[in-house]
Amino acid sequence: MSAASPQIAPPQARFRGARNVLSENPAIALTLIFVALFVVTDIVNRAQSGKAFLTPTQVSTTFLYAAPLALLAAGQTLVMLTGGVDLSVATTATTAAFVTSGTANAHGTAVALLLALGLGFGIGLVNGIGVAVFRVNPLIMTLGISSVTLGALTIYSQKRFVALVPNVVNTLGSSRFLKYVPYDLLVWAPIAALIILGLRYSGFGRMIFAVGDNPVACRLAGVRVWQVLLLVYALCGAFSAVAGILLVGFNDAADLGIASPFLLPSVAAVVIGGTSILGGSGGYSGTILGALILTVLDSLLTILNASAAVKQMLYGAIILALAWLYARTSSGD
Repeated sequence: MSAASPQIAPPQARFRGARNVLSENPAIALTLIFVALFVVTDIVNRAQSGKAFLTPTQVSTTFLYAAPLALLAAGQTLVMLTGGVDLSVATTATTAAFVTSGTANAHGTAVALLLALGLGFGIGLVNGIGVAVFRVNPLIMTLGISSVTLGALTIYSQKRFVALVPNVVNTLGSSRFLKYVPYDLLVWAPIAALIILGLRYSGFGRMIFAVGDNPVACRLAGVRVWQVLLLVYALCGAFSAVAGILLVGFNDAADLGIASPFLLPSVAAVVIGGTSILGGSGGYSGTILGALILTVLDSLLTILNASAAVKQMLYGAIILALAWLYARTSSGD
């Protein structure tokens, strides 16, 4: 009697299985999107200029450009996991950029960097006090702090001071070692590892998810929700300051609009990465891929001569589309 022949699953079942794998492992889907977008950009660039885009140098450049956005989105991820949002990340980064270039000449690089990080942490702390202690809506609180900070920066920028970007900052923001490895990865990679491992394995990370999922239940369980929110917003300010330091190193000068183009992308990177705008689910691994996807998309739009306004419209459309999708998912439709 012959052995039974193995049964082959029908195409519908195989398709359903692949879809389930992708839905349960969004990082796989995001990686495929990143690679596909890179290939499309390479094809378009070859058609436009006859040059290849998919090269080791361009891959290195993509990570170099993505680092400031990913760091802004790092703090945004923590905030959004609690169900909030921070609209002051761009002005916080700009503040750090101005302080780094404006105080290094008189007080030295170390003092300038510490002052920039301290101001970023302080701005985030003020946001956290407003949201956590006084229960101000995060949208209103962070937008108000952003406006106040931008006004103070405008006054500061009108004063005469010697602007000097330290060499170490310039190297971190714009240079590479071993030919292809950006120096900013030395800053971004440890922070990324700390966030990913902290969210997954630490008690504070679990509390962030719990607060975003159900803050009322957390309070009833004895969790000091206000302390969690306070630290989350303060960390967001600190990560934004690090992004501002890298940006001023890349541009070799600070101006009032140095970080403003990154505000919407910092939110878009988080939602592309799978973090729910309602809080309680997501993570930084997806945000990293979201930042890389947006960086390649920005390159593609630049090759196609798209204006900054078109790019902002696209980022807004991405956020609206994913917000709609999360709303439908949460309502069970």
